[in-house]
Amino acid sequence: MNPPGKNRRRLAWAAMLLLAGLLAGPSPAEAARLKDVVSIEGVRDNQLIGFGLVAGLNGTGDGKASFTNQSMVMMLERMGISSRDNLAKMESKNVAAVMVTATLPPFARQGSRVDVILSSLGGAKSLEGGTLILTPLRGPDGQIYAVAQGPVSIGGMGDAPQGTQKNHPTVGRITSGGIIEKEIAFDLNQERQLQLALKNSDFTTANRISSAINNLFGQPLAQSRDSGTVMVQLPESYQNRVVEFVARLENLQIESDTPARIVVNERTGTVVMGENVRVSSVALSHGNLNVRITPEVNPDQPPPVQTPQTQQARLIQMDEGITLGDLVRGLNSMGVSPRDLIAILQSIKAAGALQAELEIL
Repeated sequence: MNPPGKNRRRLAWAAMLLLAGLLAGPSPAEAARLKDVVSIEGVRDNQLIGFGLVAGLNGTGDGKASFTNQSMVMMLERMGISSRDNLAKMESKNVAAVMVTATLPPFARQGSRVDVILSSLGGAKSLEGGTLILTPLRGPDGQIYAVAQGPVSIGGMGDAPQGTQKNHPTVGRITSGGIIEKEIAFDLNQERQLQLALKNSDFTTANRISSAINNLFGQPLAQSRDSGTVMVQLPESYQNRVVEFVARLENLQIESDTPARIVVNERTGTVVMGENVRVSSVALSHGNLNVRITPEVNPDQPPPVQTPQTQQARLIQMDEGITLGDLVRGLNSMGVSPRDLIAILQSIKAAGALQAELEIL
């Protein structure tokens, strides 16, 4: 049986080989639907939060947590049961205080249901088998938009062998456990202008979006305000038919553009890079490996003399302006490990020869 560290190294090495194959050469960007590139102002999710109690636990509750006991007393008093005199003696082994969160989707109507997430606040060991007592969920404005109640599921607990834990028992979910009680007022049909917000800001992509919309309708309806915003005027023929207008916009094919970027995760040895990354003229030595990237040689001139491969030094010579995919393939052919590749990328970036953003996670 291979040790976990060795398996991780093999997976990282396989990932690097896959990346090298994907980056064999520049390829044209594929078009994406407009609905996958932008969002419409006003059409958005809203976060809800509430404080509640989970009852029915099998001795895995908060115990003597004061805020849990106070919450129990207040809940019982609302039901007409006075227990404040026994507050000091209460021990809530079967009850846990939780924060309840949910996402209110756009255009949610009264009676619609949403999933809710429960997170323990006190010293509860597990929420398994508990039931959330009716809990109001509020928005940032303090108003109640939904209520939540129901049995808590933490998933997969019964399949865990003795002494192991397959999940996080102090966080649970209630599928469709929240009911929408109040709607957020927003009438899309009254809009005369739509503001499209790019999910990844880019001037080139914003310009392509406005051009595609104007070409589709044959009139200057769209204008790019900046790298992240495109304003679209509603045509007269689509007044009070905004949904139909948006449906036509959503299926527009847009070729999005992104800056050259390399993302490196040092903990896992993962390297993800875009197709537009380029490397300038540079000479680099790493261990017994030498990398030299030179200006492109005229075909009429004799090729440069390369140092023969020896045990002391290995030489890779490439032309200036190569893609990083070419460099990765060359380094992989010399047996460079993913972690060595990360160190090489950092050094090339520090030397100013890497024409891309380098993001270290």
